[in-house]
Amino acid sequence: EYKTIDDIFALADERNEDPFIMIADEIEDPHNLGALIRTAECAGCHGVIIPKRRAVGVTEVVAKTSVGATQYVPIVRVNNINECIKELKKRDIAVYAAHLDDSVCYDVPDYKKGTAFLIGNEGNGLKKETADSATQYIKIPMHGKVESLNAAIATSILMYEAAKQRNNENKL
Repeated sequence: EYKTIDDIFALADERNEDPFIMIADEIEDPHNLGALIRTAECAGCHGVIIPKRRAVGVTEVVAKTSVGATQYVPIVRVNNINECIKELKKRDIAVYAAHLDDSVCYDVPDYKKGTAFLIGNEGNGLKKETADSATQYIKIPMHGKVESLNAAIATSILMYEAAKQRNNENKL
């Protein structure tokens, strides 16, 4: 059962935390989405947002790959990712797009306040219009010859940097 953006904010309020959100745009591989949702739940994320079209939804494979995390983290399906980003920004959520161009290293921004990470399709990344709607571009430095990581792996690195900043004296 899909949730609403208000459900994400309600969970953050219930935990007395600033919202921590993952936006997965046009992820096609159900294993990637399942792994992303599993990591989101483990990192303390309040919700995962996915588009209704041009992406995998929550299927049996996604649920199985998430190892049950789909039952604990709200998953929101929206008609338009760009409109969703505008709404989040109106609610004081900084949206960080994983993007190679004109980016700062992922560990530079302060993720202690309301934060959303935006990650794109496995093959093509983010559409320019979607990336441009973000507050800031961030990147994970690549030292090899391949220019990007798997979407679920990149998401894990970003979410755990935010978790580390948010919980530096508590859990991590």
